[in-house]
Order: sequence, then C-alpha cells, then structure tokens
Amino acid sequence: MNDLTLRPSPVRARSAWEIAAAVPDPELPVVTIGDLGILRDVTENDTGCVHVQITPTYSGCPAVETIRADLVERLTCAGFRRVDVELVLWPAWTTDWITEQGRSRLEAHGIAPPAPVRTAAPGTTGPVDVEIAVRCPRCGSPDTREANRFGSTACKALRVCRSCREPFDHVKPI
Repeated sequence: MNDLTLRPSPVRARSAWEIAAAVPDPELPVVTIGDLGILRDVTENDTGCVHVQITPTYSGCPAVETIRADLVERLTCAGFRRVDVELVLWPAWTTDWITEQGRSRLEAHGIAPPAPVRTAAPGTTGPVDVEIAVRCPRCGSPDTREANRFGSTACKALRVCRSCREPFDHVKPI
C-alpha cells in the first residue's frame, strides 16, 4: 500500500461506515447494528486507524464483545489496517434509535418492535406515552399479554397473543 491509500477520505470513511453498519446484531441477527442505532460514529485518522463508536443497548450487554470482534474482523478484511472500537455510554441508548427499517425487519421476523419512548427534557413536563397494547407481529391483534418479562435476551420480553395463541418476542422500550 502506498501513503495515498492510507490517508483518510470521505469515500473510505463512508465505506467503513457502511461495512460497520451492516454487522448483524448477535442476539437479534435479523437486524444490523446500524438498524438498531447502536453504531454512533466511524472515523479514520491520518495513520489509517478506523475508530468505531458504539453504544450498547445496556451497559451489561453480553453481545458487546462479539460486536467488537465482528467489527474488527469485517473492517480488517475490507482492507482497513487498524480498527479501534470504543464503547460510548452517554447518552444511553434508547429504542427510539431503532430505524424504521430495523423496526420493519423485527416485525417481519415475528419480533414486536418497541413503541416510541419519547421522554420529556429534564426539568420540563410533557405528554406521557402510555402503551395500551403490543400488537402481535403474526396476526396483528392488540390482544396480547406478557408471559415473561425476560425473553430469550434481557432486552426482550416474551408475549403471547390471545387471538392466534402464538408466543413472540417483544423488544422492550427503553
């Protein structure tokens, strides 16, 4: 490689972002880390090091190390010489960061996406969102119940539809 291929450029930065955003979430492989909104930033410095910032869905998320390893592997295989992955815990991730594409992918795979959280700014008051029902991703019925607060992962709850009687995961709004 010559020095020109190592210099940061908008094209290389965009390529690095696209590669990073396409990494599947290990616990919800139907969505990517870009879909989930946990990918915060991707930059490249003048030494060719790619710096990736991610915010885990919660600070104790067991998938973080797998995501880190997947990012390093994919970016290295794409020709980026060094990859550094940083966890950014502030501001905390919220399910409001899940993209519309991510919400659609979850629902298409039988996982109910979370309702928007929308919290008021500190020191202010505002409307409070009340979740009346979680719709079944299979039949669309709002007549569902929570069977277990903790589903297959800590960020999901197990619900059951009273109409079609099918169980399904629901990503908890946070």
